Amino acid sequence: MQVSPESQAADQHEVEQRAVVVVGGGQAGLAAAACLQRRGIRPLVLERHRVAHAWEQQRWDSFCLVTPNWQCRLPDFPYDGEDPDGFMGRDEIVAYVRRFAAAIGADVREGVQVERLAQQGGSYVLSTSDGTIEAAHVIVATGGYHTPRRHPQAQRLPASVLQLDARDYRRPDQLPAGAVLVVGSGQSGCQIAEDLFLAGRRVHLSVGSAPRSPRRYRGKDVVDWLDRMGYYSMPISEHPDPRVVRGKTNHYLTGRDGGREIDLRRHASNGMVLHGRLQELGPQRIRFGGDLAASLDQADAVYARIRASIDSYIERAGLEAPEEPPYEPCWHPPAGAGDELDLGGEPLAAVIWCTGYRSDFSWIEVPVFDGSGHPAHDRGVSPSPGLYFLGLPWLHTWGSGRFGGVAEDADHLAETIRLRLQLTDIRHERLECTALLGS
Repeated sequence: MQVSPESQAADQHEVEQRAVVVVGGGQAGLAAAACLQRRGIRPLVLERHRVAHAWEQQRWDSFCLVTPNWQCRLPDFPYDGEDPDGFMGRDEIVAYVRRFAAAIGADVREGVQVERLAQQGGSYVLSTSDGTIEAAHVIVATGGYHTPRRHPQAQRLPASVLQLDARDYRRPDQLPAGAVLVVGSGQSGCQIAEDLFLAGRRVHLSVGSAPRSPRRYRGKDVVDWLDRMGYYSMPISEHPDPRVVRGKTNHYLTGRDGGREIDLRRHASNGMVLHGRLQELGPQRIRFGGDLAASLDQADAVYARIRASIDSYIERAGLEAPEEPPYEPCWHPPAGAGDELDLGGEPLAAVIWCTGYRSDFSWIEVPVFDGSGHPAHDRGVSPSPGLYFLGLPWLHTWGSGRFGGVAEDADHLAETIRLRLQLTDIRHERLECTALLGS
C-alpha cells in the first residue's frame, strides 16, 4: 500500500521532538532534570504512574529509610527538617520527593508509559501511551528492580496460603490469621519479618546470605562513620570485587524507632523461628537447608569487619570515641542437616517473598546490554551515543542508587549531555557556513 505525501507529513507532524527525555519520575529522574535545568536544558520527564509512585505504593506502612535523613542530598534540595539524624518514614519520603519535583519545576508527564525505545538514525524514538517522541538524548532512570523473584516451586503451595511479594505487603492485619513465612533475609525480608513479629504474629524466616550492619558504634551512626571514611563515594573501579558487587544484597538493619540493629539471633531467642535457605516446596511440607548457622555466622562476620574498619579509622585519625565491647551471640541454632515445616501440623496463613527483583529492560531495543540483561555503561554513559542510565546500584559508587549519591551521577550525565549538545550545535554551524560558502 502506498502512503500519500500528505499522510506522511501528518505522521511526521505527530512525532514530538525533544532534545532530552528522562524516563522515570523518581528521585533519579528528577535529579537528572534538575541538573540539566541548571545548564539551561529543559528535559521532558515521563513517569508511568505518579512522581514517587514506588515509594508510596510499593512500601509497607512502617517502612523508613535505613540511612539518616542528612544523607538525603538531592540537587540543591537537601533534607531541611527537624530530625537530620532520624529516618524518614514512607509518607515523609513521598512528600520530600514531591516537594523536590515542585521546587525544580520540571516538565513531568505523569501516567505516561514508555512502551518501546528504539534507535532511528542519530536519535531515539520513544513509543509511549501518549504518542511518539523523538529525542537526541534519553536518560533511563527507572532503577534496576522491576520484576519480583519467587522460588520456582512457589505454585506448589496450597491455594489456601496467601502469597505476596515484598512490594505488596502493607501491614500485619492485611494478612489472614495464622503463621507467616518470610523468605529472604535482606533489608526487606528482615524488616517485614520484624514488623510481623513485633505485632505478635507467629513468624518463620528463611535466612539467606545477606550481611548485617551495626546501627550505632562508638558514639555515631555507622552511616556517619562510613561517610567520613569515604565508602559512599568510592568509585566501583576502586572496589576490591567490582565484578560481583553490583549484585550483592544490602546489609540489613533498620531506621525504625529511631534506628537500631536487627539481630536475628535475639529475635530467635524471643520466639521468631529461623530456618536455613528454602530448598523445596510442596503442598504438605516445606524443606530448608542446613546452612542457617553458617549464614548467621557469615552475617556476624561482616558486622564485625565493619566495626573493625571503624576502629582502624578512629586510630589512624587519632579521634576520641567511646569503646564498645565485642558482639557476643545470644543464640545458636540447633545442630542438624536442615529442617522441615509441616504444613499439616502448622498451616501457614501467608508467604511473603523477599527474594529480590530482576531487571526488565525488554522495552529498550538498543544493543547496549550484556548477556544477563544488565546495561553496559561507564558511569551511566552507554555505548550507544545519547543513551544513558541513572539510579542503578553501583552505577559509579555505593551511593549511586541512594538519596546520598544520585545527585553526583545526575550532574555527571547532565554535563556529558551539555557538552554533546554543544558539539552538535558547533557541527550544525559549520555545515551551515559550508553551505553558505558553497552557494
